[in-house]
Amino acid sequence: MSTPSTATPSRVRRAVLPPLAALALTVLGTALAGPAHAHGDTLNVVITGERAGHVTADVTWENDGDAVEEAVAATVNAVSADGARTQGPWKLVRDPGRAAGWTTAETLPAGTWTVTVEAGFPSLGRASKEIGVPVTDPAPAPSGAPSSAPPASPPSSAPPVPSASPASSASPAPEDPAPAGSGTGWWTAAGVAAIALLGAAGGILLRRARRR
Repeated sequence: MSTPSTATPSRVRRAVLPPLAALALTVLGTALAGPAHAHGDTLNVVITGERAGHVTADVTWENDGDAVEEAVAATVNAVSADGARTQGPWKLVRDPGRAAGWTTAETLPAGTWTVTVEAGFPSLGRASKEIGVPVTDPAPAPSGAPSSAPPASPPSSAPPVPSASPASSASPAPEDPAPAGSGTGWWTAAGVAAIALLGAAGGILLRRARRR
C-alpha cells in the first residue's frame, strides 16, 4: 500500500510563480497598449503656416485628435518656388501656449516655399504645404536716436579762383577832352596881335615918310 506524497513549499512556488508572472506581464502590456491603441498608430501633422518666418504646425494623434504629450522627433525641409534654394533640415520644437502646436527655431527668408514635415516618433506622420513669407519692412529708428549725417566731402584740390583786381589796378580813365572852342580862341588872340604889330609898323613908316 503506497503512501501519498506530500508537496513541499518550494515545489508549490515553482509551480505557481510562472503563471502569475505571465499574467502580470499580460496586464501590464494591456495597460500600456490601451492608450496607444486609443490614440492610434499614426500622427496627424498639419502645417498651419508661418509666424515671422518660423514654420508652424499642429501634431495630434490621428484617431482621437489628442495632442501628443511625448517629445516629437520631426524634421522640416523647405524648397523655394523655383527650386534654386533649400532650407533645412530643421527640427520641430514646442510652440509655447499651444498644446498641439509646434514650430521651428529657424526662420525662412521672404518668398514662396514648399514646406515638408516628416515625423518619426512617437509615431509616423507627414505633411507638405506651400506657404509664403512676406517681406518685412525694417523697424523705424527711435525718435531719440541721433540721425546719421552724411560724411563731409573732402576739401577740393582745385586752385582758388583769382579775385577781381583791385581798383588801383584798373585801367586809367581817359582824360577829359579839351573844352570846345579853346583852339579857336588861341588863333583869334594871335590874329589880333599880328594886326596890332602891322598897324604899329605902318604908323612908323608913315612918320618917317613925312619927315622926309
